[in-house]
Amino acid sequence: MPKEIEDRYLVFVPPSLSGLTPAKIVQGYLSGVKGPTVRVRKVNDDQGFLTIKGKKTGNSAPEFEYPIPVADAEELLLQCDDVILTKDRYEVTGADGHVWELDIFTGRHAGLGIAEIELPDHKTRYQKPAWLGPEITQDKRLSNSSLARTGVKEIMKWVADYRPKAKGPSGPAP
Repeated sequence: MPKEIEDRYLVFVPPSLSGLTPAKIVQGYLSGVKGPTVRVRKVNDDQGFLTIKGKKTGNSAPEFEYPIPVADAEELLLQCDDVILTKDRYEVTGADGHVWELDIFTGRHAGLGIAEIELPDHKTRYQKPAWLGPEITQDKRLSNSSLARTGVKEIMKWVADYRPKAKGPSGPAP
């Protein structure tokens, strides 16, 4: 069974992306509040994908992804109502050679950055780039399917939970 193993992190200050061309992604969710998540994705106006993700355990979940015609992806995206997100995806190679997918969200989620690394197995170790923020792998509120269903104000409250607190001589700032 195909399985996705990934770790996810917030990104507050992305690395330099000059010279990198992002993939323009539009993805919508046909289901996924309970049970498997069914996602449709259009990439760069020339690729379409249908993905079914099973229940997540730790940092892995069964994942089945199939290429579909772009016209089908566009029609399925119309069926997603407002359960859609858009993002620019950059592939950034870390110092240890691992490739990170850095999603800089656009549209109603503008300002949000999330990086993820897909791993071949649970034993794989990697070096965290300095630009990574806190890990959010286990935070279901910040999964893409949850983000697509949630208002920006609520998302920014969740992200604020992770922001580092400024410390002065007497402790955290008020």
